[in-house]
Amino acid sequence: MQPPPGVPARAGILISMACFVVVVKGIQAASPVLVPFLLSVFIAVAVSPPMFWMEKKKIPTGLAVLAIVLVVLMLFLLLVNIITGAIEEFTRSIPAYQQRMEALVSNVVPLLQGWHIDITSETLLNVLNPGRMMAFLGGLLSRLGGVFTNTFFIVLTVIFILMEASGFSVKLQAALGNGNASHKGFHRITEGIRHYLAIKSATSLTTGGVIYLGLTVFGVDFPAIWGLIAFIFNFVPNIGSIIAAVPAILLATVQLGGMKALMVAILYLITNVTIGNLIEPRVMGSGVGLSALVVFLSLAFWGWVMGPVGMILSVPLTMALKISLEAREETRWIAILLGPEKVARNILKETAQ
Repeated sequence: MQPPPGVPARAGILISMACFVVVVKGIQAASPVLVPFLLSVFIAVAVSPPMFWMEKKKIPTGLAVLAIVLVVLMLFLLLVNIITGAIEEFTRSIPAYQQRMEALVSNVVPLLQGWHIDITSETLLNVLNPGRMMAFLGGLLSRLGGVFTNTFFIVLTVIFILMEASGFSVKLQAALGNGNASHKGFHRITEGIRHYLAIKSATSLTTGGVIYLGLTVFGVDFPAIWGLIAFIFNFVPNIGSIIAAVPAILLATVQLGGMKALMVAILYLITNVTIGNLIEPRVMGSGVGLSALVVFLSLAFWGWVMGPVGMILSVPLTMALKISLEAREETRWIAILLGPEKVARNILKETAQ
C-alpha cells in the first residue's frame, strides 16, 4: 500500500499494518458466514473439472451441475450415516476403555517407580485419559460438523458458483482485458488450488483407506472413525497426521496391549512417510510454492482466524494470497519471502545475468 502524498514511508507502513489488523479482525468476526462460503468456493473449484468435461461433451450446464451435486451429496450422506453410528457406539464404550486404562496404569506405575521414575497413578491417568483425548477430538470433529449444519447454504452456493463458472472467465477477460495481470493471476490461483485439492484429496483418501484396512487387520475397534480422522487431518499440514495417530495408538494400547499399539504406530509412521513425504511431493510436482515455515505459520494463523476449517484450508488460502501479491510490483517482495529458497535463488541468478 502506497502512502498518500506528503505522508512519510514509516507512516505508510503503520497504516498498512493497521489495515491488516482491521481486515483480520473483520474476517474473524465474519467467520460464521465466511467459512461456509469459502468451503463452497473450494468445493466448487475442486469439482469443476468434471463439469467442464461434461460441457465439452455437449451436456447442458444445468444437467452437469445437477449430476455433480447429486454425487457429492450422496457421498456426504453415506459418510455421515456410517460415521454417526460408529461415534455413538464409541461414546458408549468410553467407560469400559477408562477401566482398562486404570488397570493398565496400576500395572505400569510400579515398574516405572522401580526404575526410579517418580510418578503416581493419578498423574499418569491424567496424561493418558481416553475420555479427555476423545473429548478433544470430538470437539474438533463437532466444530467441523458444525460447518456442515449449513449444508443447504453450502450446496446452494456451490450450485450457483458452478452455474457461473463457465462464463466467469469470459466476463473477467471482458472486464480486465485478455492480457491483464489480474486475469492471469486469477487463472493461476484457480489452477493452483484445483491442482492442490485434487492431489491432496487423493492422497488423503489413500491415507484414510490404508489406515482403515490396517486397523481392521490388527483388530482395533472402530477403524472407520480412525480412517475418517486420518483422511480429514491429512489436509492439516505438518501436525495433522500426528493428531490423527495419537487416539488410535492410545486405543490400541488400552484394547490390545503394548505390542499391537507399537504395530499401529509403525502403520501410521510408514503410511504418512510413504504417502506424505515420498508419493505426494512427486505427484504435486513443483509443490505449493510456499516455504515450510510459511506453511506452518499459515496453519497457526488461519486456524486462529477461522478455526479447524481454516487449518484445513490454510495452504490453498496462503497460495491464493501469495499469487495475488505476485501480481503487483510493489508487493512482489512479500511473495518472494513467502516462497521457498530455490525460487529466491533462481531470481538472484536471473538478476545476475
